[in-house]
Amino acid sequence: MHSIKPDPKHLTSDLLAGLTFALVNIPQSMAHAMLAAVNPVLGLYTLMLATPVGALFTSSLFMNVSTTSALSVAAGDALVSYPSNQRASILVTLVLLIGAFQLILGLLRVGWVTRFISFPVMTGFMTGVAVLIVIGQLGDFTGYYSSYSGKLSQLADLVLHREKMLWATLLVGVLTLLLVYGLGKTRLSRFSLVLALLVASGVAVLLNQVSAAAFMPGDIKLVKDIAEVPRALPNLVLPDLRLVSHLIIPAITIGIIGLVQSAGVSQTFPNPDGKFSDISRDFLGQGAANLAASLVSGIPAGGSNSGTALMVSAGARTRWANIFGGIAVGLIVLLFANLVELIAMPALAGLVIVAGIQMINPQAILTVWQTNAVSRMIMSITFISTLIMPLQYAVMVGIAISILLVVFQQSNTLRVVEWISEDGGWPMERPAPGQLASNRVTTLYVYGHLFYAAAATLENSLPAVADANRPVVILLLRGYEDIGSTVSGVLRRYAQALQANNGKLILSGVAPELRSQFQRTGMLDILGQENIFLATPVLGEAGNAALRAARDWLAQVPGEGNPKAAAPEAMPG
Repeated sequence: MHSIKPDPKHLTSDLLAGLTFALVNIPQSMAHAMLAAVNPVLGLYTLMLATPVGALFTSSLFMNVSTTSALSVAAGDALVSYPSNQRASILVTLVLLIGAFQLILGLLRVGWVTRFISFPVMTGFMTGVAVLIVIGQLGDFTGYYSSYSGKLSQLADLVLHREKMLWATLLVGVLTLLLVYGLGKTRLSRFSLVLALLVASGVAVLLNQVSAAAFMPGDIKLVKDIAEVPRALPNLVLPDLRLVSHLIIPAITIGIIGLVQSAGVSQTFPNPDGKFSDISRDFLGQGAANLAASLVSGIPAGGSNSGTALMVSAGARTRWANIFGGIAVGLIVLLFANLVELIAMPALAGLVIVAGIQMINPQAILTVWQTNAVSRMIMSITFISTLIMPLQYAVMVGIAISILLVVFQQSNTLRVVEWISEDGGWPMERPAPGQLASNRVTTLYVYGHLFYAAAATLENSLPAVADANRPVVILLLRGYEDIGSTVSGVLRRYAQALQANNGKLILSGVAPELRSQFQRTGMLDILGQENIFLATPVLGEAGNAALRAARDWLAQVPGEGNPKAAAPEAMPG
């Protein structure tokens, strides 16, 4: 447990890092609020409260809990069906539910849930979100607002009506992009977003004044044209609990997106002692941050990779850098609200477009594409779903398809092989025979997962009993503690087929838990207790015992051939 008490020797570094974060993220948070389809000021409220509260409760000392593009787009997708004048109040309940969900997962210590979100799913989802972010800003960026609701339809409409773009607005947007990327290659790269926003907004104000002097209407929208920035701290608000049933599904989905993003932050930025943070406690910290944000109508917050990287590069030494960052945002809003209102909307749109472009990770896409066909399919389906479906369903589709394809793949990659002993050496492996031989011991080993979906593959892979007389099969089960009723049924039928031909099935390397399962289900009575050999710490001990028992059993049964010569001398199992 790391101390929350500020360290005097790191105060200066943390103060500077917090101030840098505030200057850079004030415009970004306002842009993120626009993505959420609400007043840009609500993004500032999130930074004021969620960032310091998250810093107090997360296990990661450097994790920056603030607004992110993916969370904002997902929230906007959930709010878009509501009238614009009701979204702020609905947002309160949505963010409250997100926080409650994350807080519960943190308290239950279920950080392991993030492993169910595969890399191809997140790559496809984040790439799709990035494309939606860019398309969603084209209205403010160009001055042409499409009447269509779908993002792809808006893009097509803009292309078809490109002559209706307002060139002064487009000029400010393009200038913002040029400044961000131009300054990003200089020593001022850390402040490129702030400087680009200030310069582009200054140009917008000047162009509007020139238009007014020429008795022409100003074409370029400013923040004050769509929202008033209050010169006061936010008021406390209460959620409308009647909306819970309508918002619970999108809240859970948005909460999962935030948790997956934060897990990436946790694994990228270790604590000063070199250890990685407790993911479950990071869940709890984000939950607390969103609960706090909901009290002031803030938008959803989560672990921000870019915000954390900025904090670390700006000199953060403790969690107090994030606490100072939230305080700095509040002071700037109180003292310079009139300047915030002069920020140009196309400049904000330009910053959001930059954020969207930066979310696209070509290396991650290439890695997934080169891995295998299943990964490509999962990523592609998730990407397409993100573009055409509500985000809360798109990520669920990706997860479901990922699980189904993995189950299908695992069930079809199960392989049964035969192990044959070599005198004085390791056993030789070869494909399992298609049919058993009479008066012979066949030792089998299974590669893959013995779960219900693989039962049919296992049954088809076992050597056929056919007309073999007195066949003995030893199945090595070391490492399996539970095989389930479906696979157990396969073994039951195989044992009965062997017994019908005067043979037997011997199970070797059986874990105590698996033996108990056999006893509860009656398998022990079918196989016979003498045909179950428990696993021991010594590799091969159970397998050799099973082979000796099989050889002795064959030797006692009258039959053709020389069973002793056919039985191997030693086998691991």
